[in-house]
Amino acid sequence: MNALVATNRNFKLAARLLGLDSKLEKSLLIPFREIKVECTIPKDDGSLASFVGFRVQHDNARGPMKGGIRYHPEVDPDEVNALAQLMTWKTAVANIPYGGAKGGIGCDPGELSISELERLTRVFTQKIHDLIGVHTDVPAPDMGTGPQTMAWILDEYSKFHGYSPAVVTGKPTDLGGSLGRDAATGRGVLFATEALLNEHGKSISGQRFVIQGFGNVGSWAAQLISENGGKIVAVSDITGAIKNRKGIDIPRLLKHAKEHRGVRDFDGGDPIDPKSILVEDCDILIPAALGGVINRENANEIKAKFIIEAANHPTDPEADEILSKKGAVILPDIYANSGGVTVSYFEWVQNIQGFMWDEEKVNNELKNYMTKGFKDVKEMCKTHNCDLRMGAFTLGVNRVARATVLRGWEA
Repeated sequence: MNALVATNRNFKLAARLLGLDSKLEKSLLIPFREIKVECTIPKDDGSLASFVGFRVQHDNARGPMKGGIRYHPEVDPDEVNALAQLMTWKTAVANIPYGGAKGGIGCDPGELSISELERLTRVFTQKIHDLIGVHTDVPAPDMGTGPQTMAWILDEYSKFHGYSPAVVTGKPTDLGGSLGRDAATGRGVLFATEALLNEHGKSISGQRFVIQGFGNVGSWAAQLISENGGKIVAVSDITGAIKNRKGIDIPRLLKHAKEHRGVRDFDGGDPIDPKSILVEDCDILIPAALGGVINRENANEIKAKFIIEAANHPTDPEADEILSKKGAVILPDIYANSGGVTVSYFEWVQNIQGFMWDEEKVNNELKNYMTKGFKDVKEMCKTHNCDLRMGAFTLGVNRVARATVLRGWEA
């Protein structure tokens, strides 16, 4: 099931639980604006190349729209629509004053030089600069982009609008990026996991974890969980997978992964088939890579009691049903991985005030937001007698619906 179908399905179930009016339900689903632009640049060899850039702005009832920009060869409009919509609900669940957006450019960043990427980013910014802004739409990095991309967007945007550090988040700290932003999604996963385990009378210490994906989110989550006494028994990334029943030495693995660009050939564990990572024996499974990895084919084999969705949309609805029948508890992506956008919000606040925080304040505020977010989700679960995913969706949809009605926008 593709991401858009699944997201729409979850939205409709939440709308039904909340008893939303059908006109309001329809207006909440329709994106505010979809932008598509042609970006033509001279390549280093002098030839011209054209790329398609796009931005889906889903909703701005609660504040400026917020969402990543990805550079990827296969940019599926349906997926981008789903991710923009997910950002609307995610920012509402986190209770930060944003709506949702998503965008990117259909290109393979690995095949472009740094100067070609810079030219492409600047042309894209020239095409959309009057449609984004500090109080309109605030982009951030995503797949294939990073702090340097944000620096180019900031510079190009500032040529038109004056110096505006708050127009993007995820910037280098030298240009107004926030301390703690790099680790934010992984740290949010730690706080979310702590909140969930606390509810079940457990703590991170002594629990066995399996982490699929060892990129930014997976590696930070692994590091922070092991520092808090969690035992990581298996890890995978695109290069391969390893397991060690006694627990993997994470600082050593981080060093190895940096030097060898992946976890493959790490000598502190046995190599296993990356496809089997999700069904390894553990207490807590953290999918932190791609969407749709937990599906009806493998859901029956999963042994974890808790699943923390660090990736976007890792669990198909069919797998959801199978797992809940087995008694597994799933902490949904729109809450579990909201640490990144929450610290992006802190970065935006710091830029607007022109006053930067120290890292301790960033991390403490993130913990407050994640802890409060979990309480709010649990309240909705009690009110509507539903699981955590529907608790999070009803919480997010309800907040957006209320803002929409209060602003007099309902159809």
